[in-house]
Amino acid sequence: MRQHEHAQSGSHEHQDHDHQHHGGATSWSMAAQATLHCLTGCAIGEVVGMAIGTALAWHNVPTMILAIVLAFVFGYSLTMRGVLRAGLDMRSALRVALAADTVSITIMELADNATIVVFPGAMDATLSDALFWLSLALSFAVAFLITTPVNRWMISRGKGHAVVHQYH
Repeated sequence: MRQHEHAQSGSHEHQDHDHQHHGGATSWSMAAQATLHCLTGCAIGEVVGMAIGTALAWHNVPTMILAIVLAFVFGYSLTMRGVLRAGLDMRSALRVALAADTVSITIMELADNATIVVFPGAMDATLSDALFWLSLALSFAVAFLITTPVNRWMISRGKGHAVVHQYH
C-alpha cells in the first residue's frame, strides 16, 4: 500500500513540477530567475560597450549600438556556457540560446535603452558621473519589471527559458 501511495505521490510531485514550469504559482519565481539571467548578460554587455564607446570618444548612437550588440553577445554566451556544460555541441548550444533569450533580451534592451533616452541628462553622462550609474541602474530595474511578465508568459508556454531547463 505504501509503495502505491508513494507512486501516486511521486506522480503528483511530477505534475506539480510540470505545473510550476507551465504557469503555476512558482512560475513568477522562475520568470524572475530567467530575467535576472538575461539581465546579467545584458548588463555586462552594455557596461562594456559604453566603456569602449566612451574610451574611444564615440558619439551616443554608435556607443549605444555597440552596447546593444554586446548585450546580446554576453546574454547568449551565458546561456551557451550552461548548455555546453550539459554536453551540447556548439551549434546546438547556439540554437538553444537563440530560442531561450532572443525575445527576452530584445524586450530588455528596448526597455532599458528607452529609459536611458528619456532620463534627463543620461545620454550625456560619462562613466565617472553618478548620473550615468543612477540612470543605468534605473534602466535595468525598468527592464526587469517589463521583461519578467513576458518571460513568465513564455515559460508557461514552454518557450524562452523553458527551452534551457531541460539542460540543467
